[in-house]
Amino acid sequence: MKNFENSEVWFVTGSQHLYGEETLKQVEKHSKEVASGLNDQIKTPVKIVFKSVLTTSEAIHQVCLEANSSENCIGLIAWMHTFSPAKMWIHGLSVLSKPYAHLHTQFNRDIPWGEIDMDFMNLNQSAHGGREFGFINARMGIDRKVIVGHWKDKTVIDELDVWIRAAIGKKEFNSLKVARFGDNMRSVAVTEGNKVSAEIQFGVSIHGYGVGDLVVHINNQTSQAVDQLFEQYKQNYTIPSGKLNDSHYVDSVKEAAKIELGIRSFLNEGGFGAFTTTFEDLRGMAQLPGISAQRLMHDGYGFGAEGDWKTSALLRVMKVMTQGLSGGTSFMEDYTYHFDPKGTRVLGAHMLEICPSIAEGKPSLEVHPLSIGGKADPARLVFKAPKGAGLNVALMDMGNRYRMLINKVDVVDTPDLPKLPVARVLWDPKPNLKVAAGTWILGGGAHHTVFTQALTVDHVTDLAEMLGIEYMVIDENTTVPEFKKEMRMNEVFYHIANGIR
Repeated sequence: MKNFENSEVWFVTGSQHLYGEETLKQVEKHSKEVASGLNDQIKTPVKIVFKSVLTTSEAIHQVCLEANSSENCIGLIAWMHTFSPAKMWIHGLSVLSKPYAHLHTQFNRDIPWGEIDMDFMNLNQSAHGGREFGFINARMGIDRKVIVGHWKDKTVIDELDVWIRAAIGKKEFNSLKVARFGDNMRSVAVTEGNKVSAEIQFGVSIHGYGVGDLVVHINNQTSQAVDQLFEQYKQNYTIPSGKLNDSHYVDSVKEAAKIELGIRSFLNEGGFGAFTTTFEDLRGMAQLPGISAQRLMHDGYGFGAEGDWKTSALLRVMKVMTQGLSGGTSFMEDYTYHFDPKGTRVLGAHMLEICPSIAEGKPSLEVHPLSIGGKADPARLVFKAPKGAGLNVALMDMGNRYRMLINKVDVVDTPDLPKLPVARVLWDPKPNLKVAAGTWILGGGAHHTVFTQALTVDHVTDLAEMLGIEYMVIDENTTVPEFKKEMRMNEVFYHIANGIR
């Protein structure tokens, strides 16, 4: 996975020359202290770098151009320490392509009641300087994050952490390459999509390859490399009793290891961060990628089954956003329901490809018939997920826009399922299965999702806003009538916002 330790968020401060050089020196001193303090407190793997006190339109424009061209800069934090006449910001904001957050704070936490004078008032004007800056952003129709509070407060730091992770995700989306082995699963609608509009909107590029191109890489793997990977499997996973003496089991697992090595070789050679497969197009491959897809996801690659490049790309981006956080993130599918009135549940799974980053305990490496696709028995990791809060997130191409649906869930303990040889998660969707499934279907939600126990709703909605796409949250407060109303309002908004094309 990419390392974002060299990435930077630039801290810029707005002011003006009206207050004189002494005041501006204080503004710069305070700004450096705030930037340094934020940098010490944030948990995300990036650096907050003080850039400049900006007092002219030319200086603002230049910083915005530099931010656009900087490979390391993933976004900006703007603070109005004093009043900064906002017409100065028009030229710069009109060209800025990096996301930015408006930090509405002030250097001091408290008003010094017994000592406050006009010098203090002239220096500490963020209360109305920030409103001037807010107006020009609203007037220009610019989406940005607004964070309000003292810069040392935990809530402010937490909001900033979330926003920075979203900026990391946007950066990854902008340069992501997805390798698509084979085409879409035949006649499936939701996994299709306009790849040109995706590259315009997100920056992600989708590259199609025949399975034969991948098979060349698979067949080039040496028996020595396969044996070495097989030894890693034995160390990292539970092997069912007696299976190491079962030639069918060993041969199947080694074939899976060969496939994993081949996919890694292909992805590494092409600089791909995500990939898709489909069980309808496996010519030249002995089995459907199971453990190989699982392990590649665990190492940070995006994956989508049945040619689903949108979910594959979203999974990669969300995995990049989770660096340093606890909890896993995986490709997922709502598979079957438990409609018991005493407690409705959703069983999430897939044929094979669930990421072991969400495993509770040590996964079991098993080989079983797939009962679909007409290929040899594939190796796969079998496990269940730990209890706790989670999200299911889907990305759909709605024709005139992209829509993201986000459903909060509570993962519950999964009963023993001795005859189901796949990884699985059992959850209670918010607010309940009836409303969650109903609104998901009304919203055109995909059956493939990204499931995460690492990210929160705020992480994902910040990302959606940076990408400029529609998002709708299904949580404990959702009702069907309000959800329908939101969809109708969104339809009008995007019809007007997108104009005639």
